[in-house]
Amino acid sequence: MTTSAVYGEVERTEWLTPGMVRVVLGGAGLDDFEPTAWTDQYVNALFVPDGAGYDVPFDPAEARNGPPEHRPVGRRYTVRAWDPEARHLTIDFVAHGDSGMAGPWAQRARPGDRLQVVGPSGGYRPDPDAPWYLMAGDESAIPAIAASLEQVPAGRDCFVFLVVDDERHELPLDTPGELRCTWLHRLGVDAPAELLVGAVAAATFPAGHPDVFVHGEAGEIRAVRRHLLADRGIERDQTSISPYWRRRHTDEAWREVKAEWLAEVAQDVCPRTT
Repeated sequence: MTTSAVYGEVERTEWLTPGMVRVVLGGAGLDDFEPTAWTDQYVNALFVPDGAGYDVPFDPAEARNGPPEHRPVGRRYTVRAWDPEARHLTIDFVAHGDSGMAGPWAQRARPGDRLQVVGPSGGYRPDPDAPWYLMAGDESAIPAIAASLEQVPAGRDCFVFLVVDDERHELPLDTPGELRCTWLHRLGVDAPAELLVGAVAAATFPAGHPDVFVHGEAGEIRAVRRHLLADRGIERDQTSISPYWRRRHTDEAWREVKAEWLAEVAQDVCPRTT
């Protein structure tokens, strides 16, 4: 795994949906990039604030010693794909107008622009021995779910639940397995935060213990976790369940409370006793 910073130059960009833009990075700055085996592998992208006085490539440690307003801003993003022959790194960015650092950068990115990243790291890959798979989340989880589906054994059932704004935000998903995808639309719904857990709870699944990947908004994935562990009887060690973001929280505010929140979630469902 690469622990030092590397950087890529924008080769091309593509709007996949009205809210997601794909950025393909290449160039000699990625020569030392070493992918992991995880399908949810992510990099910490480092964005340079306006007026910082330095540009990519830079020494992260040195840049972090500068004034707070000029320090690089790190954001984690899933590696959608890595092409070892072309040495192209593909990242799909969720973009919501001018808010934040990453989305606006991706929307404005042009060939030749540079992005510095640290990583990758990760922790999930579909278990090839699982009888079936359950994957759920929102736009933020689509890159990891899409990459994971591509590594599912042929013919294996894959139940996927994804929450997006509307049908314009749906994306084609490919897998050697048998895809059973449910798209859920939050726009115009009275309780959009309940869509995901409601759909998972209402579903009929095959027998056997699934391999589970649930990532996305904190409150939504917490509700799904409770249901899967308490109502479905799925064991924790069969799951990869984690929040990427939290409603009504900025990235910085979420980082400040995330550890405490995760500790609370760990107590939601008591381990089973025999």
